[in-house]
Amino acid sequence: MGVGMTRGGRSVSDVLPLAGTFNDAATPAASPTPSGPTPAQLAKIKRAGQLKALNKAMTAYAKTVPEFSVAVLDKKTGQRYSFRGTEKYETASVVKVQVLACLLLEAQEDGRSLSSTELSLAKRMIRASDNDATTALFTRLGKAAAVTRSNKRLGLTSTHVNNSWGLTTTTVNDQVKLLSQLAGERSPLNSRSRKLAFSLMSTVEPDQDWGVPAVATTGEVATVKNGWLSRSTEGGGWIINTVGRVTGDDTDVSIAVLSHGNASMPSGIKVVEKAAGLTRQYLKY
Repeated sequence: MGVGMTRGGRSVSDVLPLAGTFNDAATPAASPTPSGPTPAQLAKIKRAGQLKALNKAMTAYAKTVPEFSVAVLDKKTGQRYSFRGTEKYETASVVKVQVLACLLLEAQEDGRSLSSTELSLAKRMIRASDNDATTALFTRLGKAAAVTRSNKRLGLTSTHVNNSWGLTTTTVNDQVKLLSQLAGERSPLNSRSRKLAFSLMSTVEPDQDWGVPAVATTGEVATVKNGWLSRSTEGGGWIINTVGRVTGDDTDVSIAVLSHGNASMPSGIKVVEKAAGLTRQYLKY
């Protein structure tokens, strides 16, 4: 039949579509795509909640005890936390870690291992917190000027070394930075030096195994150097400090707690251990 023929008074073309033309089907409305925070955003939200809760707990605890500061650096995540991180405290014996780092750096620069005398003094200084051994090394190295140069290389910016080494002042932020240099591959300290520091700080005398080790769980290893000193300038109040590292299968955290004005050494130890414990409780490391 001819295309122009009609059916019922209408052209066939009015009834059937021409070849090659189609009526558009109605496009269904797009379903809304569910949206929500990404894993990274969820982790950030979780971290913010942890920090808020920890700061609240720290503030509440700080109202009940003498002054303290605490800092934590998680090597695996790179996350840092500090409470009163820039407050300065006298180091007492935790300065011995700075003396050890200076000794190791100087030996590296000379391209040599520690002498038998140096190693013996370092063992006594860290493991037994021997003051005579510390004074001997401190003097050999060049006292405050030498340790200050070493601290600068290690990135410590708020530590002032005193020729009466126990009266050196520092912050918890600087202390976790120092601890990170004892653990980090990019440290000025080479692997042999870092290994020795770890060995000494993980084998302290039993009567000095307090502070940072109190937060370690079964199977974890803790390194530590503690400091304690009764100060006549504070009416006999005690400086109690602890710095160290906790490592395990899923953990690699550096911790520093500094305090002063404690009524006794035992009460000060309770303060620094509680502060360190709060960081683990809330940050879940």
